[in-house]
Amino acid sequence: MNWYPHTTVACIVEQNGRFLMVEEKDDGNTVFNQPAGHLDEGETLFAAALRETLEETAWEVELRAFLGTYQYLSPHNRTTYVRHCFIATPLKEHKNRALDPEIIAAHWLTAEHILDRDFAARSPIVKQVLQDYLNGQHHPLSVIYCHEPD
Repeated sequence: MNWYPHTTVACIVEQNGRFLMVEEKDDGNTVFNQPAGHLDEGETLFAAALRETLEETAWEVELRAFLGTYQYLSPHNRTTYVRHCFIATPLKEHKNRALDPEIIAAHWLTAEHILDRDFAARSPIVKQVLQDYLNGQHHPLSVIYCHEPD
């Protein structure tokens, strides 16, 4: 039997001291997450991060830096997720664009709100990613090499 972790991407998007977050349903609970999702077959990490952010928030963004890679074993489904997190700048909101069906809404929230003990984060990674960003962690996008066939 083959086992594979779930490869995911996410974006930290800041504007005017607020962070773009997604309100969504997960196992019947309302939770918050950075715009995030799974890498599709044949897709680069960069393309997946841009696509997922647009699909979940209706915001076009530009990737500026790589924040880091985060591994998480979900206690609910025993799935291992490997999240590649990017730092992005908002470019344009597509106000009439429908969001992914599982998304309730996109919100701009303060770091204090997100880091609050009672904040309903989808996983502990949500707060860790934000804390790393606030601590100044960042790497050039060039640390990720995507080989694309000729």
